[in-house]
Formats: sequence, structure tokens, C-alpha cells
Amino acid sequence: MNSKTKGRPDFLLLFLTFFLVGFGLIMIFSASYPIALAKYNNTWQYVVKQAVYALIGFFLMFIFMAVPISSWKKASPFLLLFSMFTLAFVLIRSGNINGARRWFTLGGFALQPSEFTKLTVIVYLSTMISRKGDQIRNFRKGLLPVMVVIGFFLLLILKQPDFGTVLILSGITVTILLVGDVDLRHLFFISLATIPVFVYLAFSKSYRFERMTSFLNPLDDPKGAGYQLLQSLDAFKHGGLSGTGIGQSVQKLFYLPEAHTDFIFAVIGEELGFVGTSLLILVFFLFIWRGMIAAIRSNDPYALMLGMGIVMMIFIQILLNIGAAVGGLPITGVPLPFISYGGSSLILCLASTGILLNISRNNYKRRQENRRNSTK
Repeated sequence: MNSKTKGRPDFLLLFLTFFLVGFGLIMIFSASYPIALAKYNNTWQYVVKQAVYALIGFFLMFIFMAVPISSWKKASPFLLLFSMFTLAFVLIRSGNINGARRWFTLGGFALQPSEFTKLTVIVYLSTMISRKGDQIRNFRKGLLPVMVVIGFFLLLILKQPDFGTVLILSGITVTILLVGDVDLRHLFFISLATIPVFVYLAFSKSYRFERMTSFLNPLDDPKGAGYQLLQSLDAFKHGGLSGTGIGQSVQKLFYLPEAHTDFIFAVIGEELGFVGTSLLILVFFLFIWRGMIAAIRSNDPYALMLGMGIVMMIFIQILLNIGAAVGGLPITGVPLPFISYGGSSLILCLASTGILLNISRNNYKRRQENRRNSTK
């Protein structure tokens, strides 16, 4: 890639991405080696798989850095069909794991189609809003057909069930619609109409009801619904200010469920303490800030919607994961971006970051061209 013709990417954003993935690999090994040794007699089982996922993700990231942003408009219908097929496939053919049908196995690696659907929704919404132009402010001809498609995806994901992804997709949808300048009255009434649906979904199943309420007072059921949160809070308490040191967590020794996946932030809190978790949150803040800067500086409305959708996707996941680990939000099973073990999440985050870096390259190229033109 020629930097003179393509532009330079945001190197701070690129560095933060490499840092987060590298740090994630270290923490996955630390958090997973007890269970990896017990299940596979191989302490490296999970971290090696995650490293393979990281290589695939970085490969896609660098490809997406070079692909013209406008190409995503052409890819939108293919992404829609692919996501519909894979979401239907897991409902029909995948096995039931912990009461859910979300994964299928390919070459020994588990993939979760609902993760990639997040990027599909971002591309689809950005494409349709940019194509419809001012017509998007017309509810019947503009907004309604788009929302019907989004609603179909949400239903497929709810059937798995995956309530956390539904929340993330809803946040992404609202963000892109706001950036796309839809009529706020339409958005308000849609939001108002969906609130009862979300309340029903949250409390219609007993396990969801327990998750939604157990975080308020986990001591009511310390060996049941509140167990995971109490173990997470114990990890933070044990870590204190400076932590026990990398590799020295006690909670990962089969006390804290999902220590290397959904609750890896608790292991970080135990091993690196308040200082370590604060620094990680700062890195995430810098990542979100640079991503927003890249999107906002773009003079292309389509790139702006793509960028803001990706930033919001990552931000919501960070918020839901950390919020659940510290007891501030219900447990939704959402992984911590770039850090938690899970190939689909990592590949999605890296591929999406490639689009952000592409947008930043275009911004740099435009600024350089403007400077050259101003000196003539």
C-alpha cells in the first residue's frame, strides 16, 4: 500500500489495537490455564486458538484497510444473505450449548454468526440510509422497510437466544439512525413501542429474570443466580489496589465461572488491581476516542455512519461486559472486545477496526490534498 496515494492510518489507533490484542492473549493464558489443563491436559489450549483467531483477524484488518469504503455498499446484499443463512443454520443444525444455539464448528474452531451480524447491520443501515437520502425521513417509504429487515434479524437472534446481542444491535441501530438524520419523532415512537417488548423479553424467561434482578442483590441467592457475580466481586476485592500479580489469581481456580471469557475483566482486576483495570479502561477510552475522531472527520456521510456504528458496537460491548463484572449491570454474556477468549468476537473487532483505519487513511489523504491545493 502506497502511503502517498492511500494515506496514512491513525497510528495511535493501530497501536492501541495491537496492544489490546497482545494484552488479551497474556490474560487469556493466565485465566485459562487451570481449566485448559483440567480439560485438555494442555495449558496452552485456549491461548493458541486465540492466537490463530488473532492472525485471521489481523489479516482481515489489513485487507479492510485497503478496500475502498464504497465497496461495502456493493457488498451489503451479500452480507445480508450470508448472515440470514448462517443465523438460520445454527438454529437448525447446531447443538444446544448451555441452553443456546449460537455456534457451529468449522475445522475445529467454533464460530458465532450473530457476532458477524453486527457488522452486517452496520453496513446495511449505512447503505440504505445513504441510498434513500431525504426519503429516510418518510416513515412508510423510508424508515419502515429498513426497520422490518432489522426486526427480522433481531427475531432470528432472539430464537438462539442471545439477548445481549439484541441489545447491542439495538444500540447500533439507534446510533446510525441518529447520525443518518432520521425524523426524531419516528425514532421516538419506535423506541416507545419497543420498550414493552424488551421488558417482556427480559422477564418472560426465568433465567433472564434471575439475571436481570440478581445483580441488584446477589446475596439473595449466593449459590445460584448471584454466585457468578459474588465470585467476580471477590476477585476485585482480592486484587485491591495493585493486584496479586499476573498468574496469581485465585478465583480462576474453578471458583469464577467463565474466567477466560465473559468474566476475564474480574481476573484482570484480581491480578492487576484497581491500577491495572483503570489503565485498561483508559486504553479503551483512547480507542473509542480515536475511532470517533476518524468517523467525525470524514467528509463522506456513508463513512461517518459506518465509523460511528463500529465505534458504538465496541463501546456497548465494553460497557455491558465491565458493567456486569463489577455488578453495575445485569449479566448478558457479552465478551470484552479484543480481550475475552472467543474467535468470532476477536475477528469481528479486528476486521471492523480495519474499516476505521481505512476511514482515517482517507481523512489523512484528503488533508494532504487540501494542503497541496492551498499552496498552489
